[in-house]
Amino acid sequence: MKHLTVLDLRKMKADNEKIVMVTAYDFTMARLVEMAGVDMVLVGDSLGMVVQGHDSTLPVTLDHMVYHCQIVKRGLRRAHLVGDMPFLSYQASPEQALLSAGRLVKEGAVHSVKLEGGQRSAESIHRIVEAGIPVVGHVGLTPQSVHAMGGFRVQGRAEDDAERVIQDALAVEQAGAFCLVLEGIPSELAAEITHRLDIPTIGIGAGADCDGQVLVANDLLGMDQSFKPKFVKRYANLEQTAVDAMKAYASEVKGGQFPDADHSFHRKRPAPRLAKLY
Repeated sequence: MKHLTVLDLRKMKADNEKIVMVTAYDFTMARLVEMAGVDMVLVGDSLGMVVQGHDSTLPVTLDHMVYHCQIVKRGLRRAHLVGDMPFLSYQASPEQALLSAGRLVKEGAVHSVKLEGGQRSAESIHRIVEAGIPVVGHVGLTPQSVHAMGGFRVQGRAEDDAERVIQDALAVEQAGAFCLVLEGIPSELAAEITHRLDIPTIGIGAGADCDGQVLVANDLLGMDQSFKPKFVKRYANLEQTAVDAMKAYASEVKGGQFPDADHSFHRKRPAPRLAKLY
């Protein structure tokens, strides 16, 4: 089975077929996502919050991203793998952006890279694409700019702000990106951008009119019930399931019920000797 390519994903937009993207960070989750038939898997720098326990994505390094991309790739057979470019791995210059993207492809084994920013990142996107590396853009709420935005706030509500997001989206497409993530913007704005662009849009907190949707696997599985953003729908409550299972295990260990005979190893008994016949 071959991985979905840039051409496959662009054809899905042309055919009005929705694109399913999930964010995952390790082999186990990648294997489950692959079994579910997801089209794209993003190894997001959100691992800084979901996996590492930080309050933002900013502490994540390029080495972290390479490592997590490597282990996710081992669990995929069909899905297109996208690797996030973390904070300060591309902002310094287009040359830095190209070298960082190259590491994600060469060492992380990704099929494409994602970076935040519209007009300000256009030159870097163009440089990466010129080198033969497919790029996914990301505009609207851009988590690496959390301090500049004053927190994780919806973008594009005011008319002038909406126009800025539109111009960012157009700049990303013109620079050569094959796909664009729209995060934390009004649905009407996302619908307008999706209609104006030839490349697929992937929404997260951007309404139903995008060409596809992305959620973090841990969020849609309900692995942290304290995290309750408006855009997340929980399709399971694995946090409670996991806690209940751990409690049952602890109770059986304390009570001496685990391990029982069925979960223990035993010595082989020697075969009985046959009596000699005279």
